[in-house]
Amino acid sequence: MNVLVINAGSSSLKYQLFNMDNETILAKGLCERIGMENMVGHIKHTPLSTGKEPFVADIDLPSHAEAIAAVIEKLTDSEYGVIGSLSEIGAVGHRVLHGGQKFTASVLVDEQVKKAIEDCIPLGPLHNPANLMGINACEKVMPGVPQVAVFDTAFHQTMPKSSYLYAVPYKYYEEYSVRRYGFHGTSHRYVSARTIEALGVPAEGTKVITCHLGNGSSIAAVKDGKCFDTSMGLTPLEGLPMGTRCGSIDPAVVEFIANTEGISTSETLTMLNKKSGVLAVSGVSSDFRDINAAADNGNERAQLALDMFEYGILKYIGAYTAAMGGVDAITFTAGVGENDPDMRKRIMEKLAYMGVTVDEEANRQRGKFALISGPDSKIKVFVIPTDEELVIARDTLEIASK
Repeated sequence: MNVLVINAGSSSLKYQLFNMDNETILAKGLCERIGMENMVGHIKHTPLSTGKEPFVADIDLPSHAEAIAAVIEKLTDSEYGVIGSLSEIGAVGHRVLHGGQKFTASVLVDEQVKKAIEDCIPLGPLHNPANLMGINACEKVMPGVPQVAVFDTAFHQTMPKSSYLYAVPYKYYEEYSVRRYGFHGTSHRYVSARTIEALGVPAEGTKVITCHLGNGSSIAAVKDGKCFDTSMGLTPLEGLPMGTRCGSIDPAVVEFIANTEGISTSETLTMLNKKSGVLAVSGVSSDFRDINAAADNGNERAQLALDMFEYGILKYIGAYTAAMGGVDAITFTAGVGENDPDMRKRIMEKLAYMGVTVDEEANRQRGKFALISGPDSKIKVFVIPTDEELVIARDTLEIASK
C-alpha cells in the first residue's frame, strides 16, 4: 500500500508518499504561502523514486484543498509523477498536534474524531485548526480514502499523575484539563524504541532519556518503553529555551512584563513564543548554526545562549535520571541533536560524574545512527535520526488495513 503523510500548517503543507511494501519514500514536497493575501503560493515537489530534479513553481493556492489537489496532480504527473493515479494511494496519515486526554493512540478519522480535534483547539490554537484543514482538504479531494490522525501528544499519555499534574487548584484539571501534555511524541516514541532495540534488551526494565533538540526542543524520560515524564507542558512553551520560545520561566514574569510594557497577556505570550529563546539571548538568530558561528567569532551573547541551552539539557537529564532511579541510555535526535557534535560533546563531558565517556571519532558523525559513548562508558549515548513521517505512515497502514 502507498500511504500519503500530511503535515499541514496554517499556510503550509508538507507531504511524503511512502511505498509501505518496503517503507521507501517515493516523493516528498512542500506547499507554502497557502491562503496568504497578496502572495502567490509555492510548491516544491521532489520525485525521489524517479531520480528527476525537483519541480519548483509558484502556483495559486487559495486554500489547503487546492494545495492537496496540486500535490495529487504532481504525484500523478506524466513527467514528475511517481504513481499512475489517485487510486494508488491507499490511505492518508495526518500529523495532529494536540489530542488532549482523548487520544492515547492514532485513530481512523471520522466526524467524532474531527470534533474532538476541534475541541482541543484551545490547547493547540496555532496547529489544530491547520491540522483540521489538512484533513478536510484531503476528504474533499480524495473522497473515500481512509484518513488517520497521529497525535503529537499521544505517546506522553502514559505519564503518571505525579508527572503531568500542575500544583494549581484541582478544578482546573477536572474542568478544563489543565495539565502537562508534552509534544514531539511521535519523535520520542520512534527514537526511544530504536534506542531500546540498539540496547538489545526487552523494553521492560529499561530507562532511556531522549533529547529532541532543534528549533523546538523537548526531553523525555522513557521507562519500560513508555513515557514517564517530558519537558514540554500544557503547550510547547514549557521546558528548554528553544529557537524563539523562552522555555520554563517564573509565571509571574508574564504579568510583570505585561504591566511594565502596557501590553496584553496574549501579546506577552506571543513574545515568549516567537521572540524569545536563543534568538532573544543571542540577538543573532534562532538558528543554532548562526549562533555557533557567532560564538566562534567571539560573540559573548551567542555563547551565553549556547551555555543556557546546554545547562537546561543537563538539568533535565539529571532530574530524569533521579526520577527514574537511573538511566541506561541517552539519545540525541532532531536538527541540533543529530548535527551538532560540539554540543553533544559538551553535554557528555559534563556527565562524566555519571560515568559517561565520549568516543571522539564516533561523535563526529552528523545525521547518522551512531553509538557515540566510549567503550568504557557506564551509560550508552546514541545519535539516532528521528523519522516522525515513517511512524505516521506505519500507524496509518496498520489502522487502514483493519
